[in-house]
Amino acid sequence: MSEQQILLAFGGIGAAALLCQWLAWRLKLPAILFLLLTGILAGPVLHLLDPQEMFGPLLMPLVSLAVALILFEGSLTLHLSEWREIGSVVHRLVTIGALSTWVVIAVATHWLLDFDWMLAILFGSLTLVTGPTVIVPMLRVVRPKASIANILRWEGIAIDPIGALLAVVVYSFIIASSKGNGLEESLLTFGGVILCGSLFGVSGGWLLGTLIRRQWLPEYLHNLAALAAVLGIFIGSNEVTNESGLLAVTLMGMWLANMKGVDVRHILHFKENLSVLLISGLFILLAARLDLNAMIGLGPLVLILLLVIQFIARPLNVLLSTAGSSLGWRERALLAWIAPRGIVAAAVSAIFAIRLHEAGHQGALLLVPLTFAVIIGTVVL
Repeated sequence: MSEQQILLAFGGIGAAALLCQWLAWRLKLPAILFLLLTGILAGPVLHLLDPQEMFGPLLMPLVSLAVALILFEGSLTLHLSEWREIGSVVHRLVTIGALSTWVVIAVATHWLLDFDWMLAILFGSLTLVTGPTVIVPMLRVVRPKASIANILRWEGIAIDPIGALLAVVVYSFIIASSKGNGLEESLLTFGGVILCGSLFGVSGGWLLGTLIRRQWLPEYLHNLAALAAVLGIFIGSNEVTNESGLLAVTLMGMWLANMKGVDVRHILHFKENLSVLLISGLFILLAARLDLNAMIGLGPLVLILLLVIQFIARPLNVLLSTAGSSLGWRERALLAWIAPRGIVAAAVSAIFAIRLHEAGHQGALLLVPLTFAVIIGTVVL
């Protein structure tokens, strides 16, 4: 693409993102619906936008950095005082509940779409996440009770790095299996990601919090310092242990949010505005890369898979997670109904699909259209 075409594409993406967000506000519908439709129209339908040609090898690194910033912004809203009130339900939603969702989706994907077990398990880990990028805008419209809103928000933010971690472990297992040491390599990857992500995240959060609390930085530099710290921690953690950056930036945000004497409200306000920009652009770009023929080629069984995810996997998750809690049946029904997938599922599926395809795994590219089908379906429902 020429310089003029790239500038026109950037301007078009910005204008389209603003229009989508405005329509969502006016019609009280999730912006992701308009963003995805815009990306699909601009990309595979009208061929006006080709993200791969526009960014080249920079596309996936930029997507990864944007997801890191989005997760950091979300984790800045996680306060331990809220966790103490709703901790047991959220804890189960992201542990035994997530495990049950993973198993149901993996089995259904294998039997319905004839995916091999490894790709089915990988797809299950990609789509067990309920992203904060979609949950938070929905909560503004739905306006449930505070306890339900907090549960959904905490779940969406906490499950993203967990799902990404599981996807990394499964991905490493698939790659390592061809070398004859899959289990050993996966266990080492799991331990390395947890250790490295925790070390970088906590250290980065403590260091930035100390700089702010002791006023070693003027207030007008706090936002820039936070942005630089997120990018530095994400890149540094990934350099030491591949794919540990998402966990690191999530823990960094949580540490900052709960550090005594550190006011992060102005940082959070800046990151919220930045997240709206990043989410809008990312959804348009990733949707523009979709292969519509591949999505259509998946056939009507995709609809059955979506029904399994929405009406078996999610209710089972909520049933296991809310057992013995004080939540009524209406509250549990709402929790079971609202489980939209978001930008992390879309971005991670795009990254891993390309890597697995290059490694010679047949059918890996189908992960992307299948993931987008689930995103669209769960958001519409």
